[in-house]
Amino acid sequence: MSWIQKLYDTYEQCADTVEPVGASLWPISHFVKQAHVEMVIDDKGNYRKGRAKKLEWAESPTLIPATESSAGRTAGVAPHPLCEEIGYCAVDFSAGPMTEEQAAYLHLLSDWCESEHAHPKARAILAYLSKGTLKRDLLEENIFPVVITNSRGQKTKLEDRKVFIRWRTEEFGNVCSGTWEDPTLIRSWIDFDEQRNGGKGFCMVTGSQTRLAQNHPRFIRRPGDGGKLISANDFSGFTFRGRFTDGKKDYERQVCSVSFQVSQKAHNALRWLITRQGYRHNDQTVVSWAVSGKPLPDPLESTLALFGVSPATLVAPTSLGTGVAQAFALRLKQAIAGYGSQLEPTEDIVVMGLDSATPGRMAITFYRELNGSEFLERIEAWHSKCAWAQNFGKEKKFIGAPAPADIAEAAYGTRVDDKLRKATVERLLPCIVDGLPVPVDLVKSTTRRASNRVGLDRWDWERGLGIACALFKGYHTERGYQMALEQDRTSRDYLYGRLLAIAENIEGRALFVAGERRETTAARLMQRFADRPFSTWKTIELALSPYKTRLRTQRAGFLHGMEKLLDEVMALFIGTEFAKDCQLSGEFLLGYHCQRQALKPRDVPDNAPDDDPSNNNGEN
Repeated sequence: MSWIQKLYDTYEQCADTVEPVGASLWPISHFVKQAHVEMVIDDKGNYRKGRAKKLEWAESPTLIPATESSAGRTAGVAPHPLCEEIGYCAVDFSAGPMTEEQAAYLHLLSDWCESEHAHPKARAILAYLSKGTLKRDLLEENIFPVVITNSRGQKTKLEDRKVFIRWRTEEFGNVCSGTWEDPTLIRSWIDFDEQRNGGKGFCMVTGSQTRLAQNHPRFIRRPGDGGKLISANDFSGFTFRGRFTDGKKDYERQVCSVSFQVSQKAHNALRWLITRQGYRHNDQTVVSWAVSGKPLPDPLESTLALFGVSPATLVAPTSLGTGVAQAFALRLKQAIAGYGSQLEPTEDIVVMGLDSATPGRMAITFYRELNGSEFLERIEAWHSKCAWAQNFGKEKKFIGAPAPADIAEAAYGTRVDDKLRKATVERLLPCIVDGLPVPVDLVKSTTRRASNRVGLDRWDWERGLGIACALFKGYHTERGYQMALEQDRTSRDYLYGRLLAIAENIEGRALFVAGERRETTAARLMQRFADRPFSTWKTIELALSPYKTRLRTQRAGFLHGMEKLLDEVMALFIGTEFAKDCQLSGEFLLGYHCQRQALKPRDVPDNAPDDDPSNNNGEN
C-alpha cells in the first residue's frame, strides 16, 4: 500500500497547482473527456440559437462529473450526470419511447437537481433537455455529421449517437459559463455523489471508516487507456475460490479496502505526474516525483536533457582535452545543485515503473522510495560514470550519459523490437536509481555493433560509438578511464584503438588531397580489426603505403607527424602484447575515439561532420 499512500500525499500537497484543463490534477468524482460539440443555453434552460459549435481537438478536453461506474464504463448502462453522448441525453434522438440509457441519464440528473446539493446550472440543463429538442436544434445548426481530427491529424467520422455534448450556461452572473470551469458546480456534484453513496468501511490508507471504492479509475497513462492497477471482477471463475469467507460482496474488506477519496486522489495524482513528467513508450511508463511536487531530474533522460540547455552551451566534444573531465564535472554538479537547492535532503522521492500485458490490467514493474539527497547522488553518479562525448547529429553533440532508450537502439538497432526496448529500459533503471553495474551483455552488444561500421549509416554509427564508449567506461569504473586521450595508458586494446585512428587519419588526408570521397581501409576493416587486430593491422599498414607516397610529395609535414605518432604508440606496447591476435574488448573503442578526437583541429566547429576535410590534421 505504500505506493497509493505516497500518491495520495502527493495529491494533497499539489492540489492547488494551476495548469490547463486536462493537464491539472482532476478533482474526485470527475475526469477529462474529449467533447465534440458545445451547446449554449441560458439560465432558464432556453437554447441560444446559433451558439452550438463543433470543437477542435485542442479545445475539446472537458472536465465532466462522473459516477464511479460511469468513469469506468465499457458496456452496459452507466450515464454521466451532466455532459454525455447524444444517445444518452437527447430524448428526441429516435422515434419511439425513451431508451434505457436516456431514462437512466434523466433520472440521475433529476436526483441531483432535487437534492440539497443541487446547482442552478444543472437545473437549467435539465430544463432544456426535458423539452426534448436537443437533436432538432443540432440539426438546424448543421452540426451533423461530426468529423473529428485527432492530435496526429487523423480524421474520423463519428456515429451520431456517440457525439459527446458539453454545456455552457449563461446569465447566471458568473464568468464561468462553462460547466467544466465552475468550481461551485464541481463541488456541488462531489457533495451529491458522496451523499448518494453512503456505505462505509475501513480504509487501510487513512485508517478511518469512510466510503470505500468499488471501481478503481482507469485512463492512467493516456486517454483511452483501459489498464487498471486495482481490479477484481472474476466472480464466476476460480480467482477467489478458497480465499474469501463472505462472497463477492465483501471481498474488498477482506483484502484491500481503500476509500473512494484515496483511490480517486492517488490515481489522479499518478495520471497527472505521468502527463507532466513521465517517460512513456507504448504501454511502458516510468515516472519519478517528489511527494511535495518539487521538480526532479528525469532518470531516463540523457545528460543533455538534465542540463536543460542547448548543445552549444555544453562542453563541446571537439574541445576534448585535459580539462574536459573537470569542466563536465563542474557543469554536472551545478545542474544537480540546482535541483538540490529546492529539495530537502530528507524529501520523499518515488520512482515507479508501470506496464501491462493485457489491455485491462496494469502492473507496477519497478518501485523505489528514496530521500532527496540519495536520489540526486545516484543521478549524479550515473551521469558521471557514463559520461562520454556523444554525437547524435550535426546539431546535437554533447558530453554526458545517453538515455536508456538510446542505449537500447545502440545495442540492438534503430528497429529494435518493442519488447526488447522495454526490457532494456527496465534493466537499466536499477543501474541508475540503485547504482547497480551496467549489464555486461549491453556493454558487449553496443561494442560489437559500433565495431561493425560498414553495416551502419554514418550518424547511426557515430551515435553508437559514443554510447558504446560511455557504457564501457561506466562498467569499468575501477580503471579510471578519462574522456581525453591518455598518452600514458599502455593496455594492448587501448593502443590498438589509437593505431586504428591514426591509420584512418593518414588515409583520410590522402583521399582529401586527391579529391576522393570514400571509406578508408581502417573503416572498412574495423570489425575484422576488432576480432583479429594483429593480422588485420598488417593489411591496414600495407594499404597505407600508396597514400604515404602521395602525402610525401604534397603533405610531407603532416606525414612526418603521423609516422612519428605511430612509432610512439607502437613503442608503448609491453613485451609481446602487440603480437597477440585475440579479440579486442570495448577498450579499443575508447582509444580509437580519444585519438580521433585528439587529431581533430581545435578550430573545427561542433556541427562539422566528421568526414569533413577540415577534421583531418594538416600542416600549419
